[in-house]
Amino acid sequence: MSEVRQIDPRGPRFGAGITTVVLAAALVIGGTPGLALLGLQAVVFALGAGLGLSAQPYGWVYRTFVRPRLGPPAELEDERPPRFAQAVGLGFALVGLVGGVLDVWPVFFVATGFALAAALLNAAFGFCLGCEMYLLGQRLFGRRTAEASR
Repeated sequence: MSEVRQIDPRGPRFGAGITTVVLAAALVIGGTPGLALLGLQAVVFALGAGLGLSAQPYGWVYRTFVRPRLGPPAELEDERPPRFAQAVGLGFALVGLVGGVLDVWPVFFVATGFALAAALLNAAFGFCLGCEMYLLGQRLFGRRTAEASR
C-alpha cells in the first residue's frame, strides 16, 4: 500500500480562496467569458483530483509565495479528503460547462453556484464540504471495504 501524503492544511484553504474569486467572477460575467473561467477552474480541479494538490497551480502559488512567509503548520493532514473535494468540484464544474455549452444557462449558474458555495465555506470558515463527504464515506463504507478485502 502506498504512503499517505501529508499536506499543510492552509494550502487547500488558500486555493479555496482563489477558487471562490474565479467562480464568483464566472457567475458575475456569465456567457462565454464566464464559461471560459469555469473551464479553467475545471482544469485546476482536475489537476488537484487526478495528480494531487501539488500539481495544481494554486498549490504552487501557495508553496512558492505564501508558505515561505508563514511559520510551520501546527499539524499536517491527509491529502485524500481535499483531493476528493477537488473531484467533487470538478463534477460541479463539468455539469456547469455542459449547461453552458448546451445553452441551458440555469444549469451553468446553479452548478457553478454550488461549487462556489463549497469553496467559500472552505476559504472563509475552514469547512471543507468535500472533505467531510470523504470522511463520511470512509465511516460508512471504509470498514466494509477493508473487511471484504481480507
